[in-house]
Amino acid sequence: MCGIAGFLDFSREIPSNLMEQLISQMTESLFHRGPDDGGTWCEVEQGIALGMRRLAIQDLSAAGHQPMTSRDGRYVIVYNGEVYNTAELRQLLEKKKLNFRGHSDTEVILEACARWGVVETTSQLIGMFAFGLWDKKEKTLTLVRDRLGIKPLYYGRVGKTLLFGSELKALLAYNKFDKKLNLEALSNYFQYNFIPAPLTVYKGIYKLLPGTLITFNEHGEDKRKIFWDPLKIIQEGIHLRERQSYDDKNAIDDFEDLLKDSVKRRMVADVPLGAFLSGGVDSSTIVAIMQSLSSRPIKTYSIGFEEEEFSEVEHARAIAQHLKTDHHELILSSQDAISTVDQLPKFFDEPFADASQIPTYLISRLAKESVKVVLTGDGGDELFAGYNRHRIATQMQKIYGFLPLVFRNTIGGSLKLGSEDFWNRAIPSSLLPQAGDKIYKLVNSLKAKDVKELYEVCLSQRKASTNFVLERNKINISHSEVQFPNFMDSMQYWDLIKYLPDDILVKIDRASMAVGLEARVPLLDHRIVSFAWGLPVDMKIRGSVTKWILRQVLYRYIPKSLIERPKMGFGVPIGKWLKGPLRSWTEEFISEKRLKNSDFLDVKGVRQIWHKHLRGEGNYQHQLWSILMFQAWKEAY
Repeated sequence: MCGIAGFLDFSREIPSNLMEQLISQMTESLFHRGPDDGGTWCEVEQGIALGMRRLAIQDLSAAGHQPMTSRDGRYVIVYNGEVYNTAELRQLLEKKKLNFRGHSDTEVILEACARWGVVETTSQLIGMFAFGLWDKKEKTLTLVRDRLGIKPLYYGRVGKTLLFGSELKALLAYNKFDKKLNLEALSNYFQYNFIPAPLTVYKGIYKLLPGTLITFNEHGEDKRKIFWDPLKIIQEGIHLRERQSYDDKNAIDDFEDLLKDSVKRRMVADVPLGAFLSGGVDSSTIVAIMQSLSSRPIKTYSIGFEEEEFSEVEHARAIAQHLKTDHHELILSSQDAISTVDQLPKFFDEPFADASQIPTYLISRLAKESVKVVLTGDGGDELFAGYNRHRIATQMQKIYGFLPLVFRNTIGGSLKLGSEDFWNRAIPSSLLPQAGDKIYKLVNSLKAKDVKELYEVCLSQRKASTNFVLERNKINISHSEVQFPNFMDSMQYWDLIKYLPDDILVKIDRASMAVGLEARVPLLDHRIVSFAWGLPVDMKIRGSVTKWILRQVLYRYIPKSLIERPKMGFGVPIGKWLKGPLRSWTEEFISEKRLKNSDFLDVKGVRQIWHKHLRGEGNYQHQLWSILMFQAWKEAY
């Protein structure tokens, strides 16, 4: 796991001393991603410069140093990630009489590219990766990002120079970077709390889409290629499920075997290794399989809250005791939140407002005290239908089937006659907490004209109460014209290509790499993704049970009584914190003076929802958090 950076000056006018200075600045901005080693490489005549910071996980020797040049001298690579089938690929290359200098996955990927080409190599890789590969002969730079977008990669042109890096801060370190904001990206951010790829907060700078490579020649011309198309994988999976019958036991057995292989591959490391354990289905399954494959207790890490209604630490502790792991806990106090919020813009280079970023960072910091690698349960909800929106999709499909849009609009309009505050007062919180917010979500769900709009309603955090200067913008979804007959398939498709890479994986990457910790995600092995899409819907949601097949595997290791309870998710008491320990910090960032200096937020609207939140008149915590994270980011950058 590393941080990479580089640039290609198409004018070839940057002098050698400045090239070295610039690539060193860009590389050092990523020191936190790779505190163990670093290096730069320049070829002044071609205007190319590459740099990396290394977090040494496999082959801790100098043989794993980057930038790395291939044995034939033609290719130079900077690489971030972990590939878990390099032993098999290495054997294939050794049969071709290739002698390796070390045993790093970097060297295997580099030599594979030298012999088989980039596309053929990437199609064989199992793991997470982002890399830049310079071809001295063809004078081309190829940027590659893994299939699911687990590892980040940003790129863009500044004048006649192409920049790239693992984080935006590497591009910002380039002396001529222009910080022009992308209003379309900000509009998406204020609605969904993240900025969807390929957009970034800056004009002209992009996230490379997952499963994609892009090659730039010496004249600045580029060619893109998709080496893993999620739409194709999904369509193949749906076709498979439609033409074959499924036996429950065989499907569970096949899934368990695949999951065991995925976990086993991700347990290979030359450094100490552990796992995050929330006590939920996903992380518990990963930890249970890890422990079954290990001869010694696995180190596990859980985080809880002083606010008991948000804390699952007791459930995680019970599972750890059953599995006999070496368990570590942190109870997150309000003081921990206070000490963390000012650092968040440093970790997330663009506005990002998933409040679970706080506990994710703090549990990463806890784990880093004793391990260098953790496995996580990320991806289970998206692949196996664990969110409320997946259940909503199955219910709404029935409603949409017999109730035309005109009637849905009439019902929604009737419900909307009562304001959000009215519904909150009319329905006791003991019967329906935050009733107004839920009813307004229902109204918008009923009025959605199709499943894509329904998905946007489920994901959106924006309320009409805040009058942003920015116009409302729909989420930028690739293949947006694609809609599947099954509503849940559509929901899961958009989860896979947007919510997962641009929210969940951004959060885990930045929070863990901020402390130099590598996070591995076994459920997002691309073979498991393909398997999941070949399953019938009732193996994901059966009756009222979500993630059905994942639970069946888990029950082979853990008693059902330890895991069956209402889903909590990685909830954070952000609403309480904003009223309590974070109140003065909040008042500072959304004071009238500071808001008046902003070109994006309406002072009156923001202050109005802040006072409503203080009075407990609505569910505004997520929207307030997005405003605060934007304000904090803007002042930091």
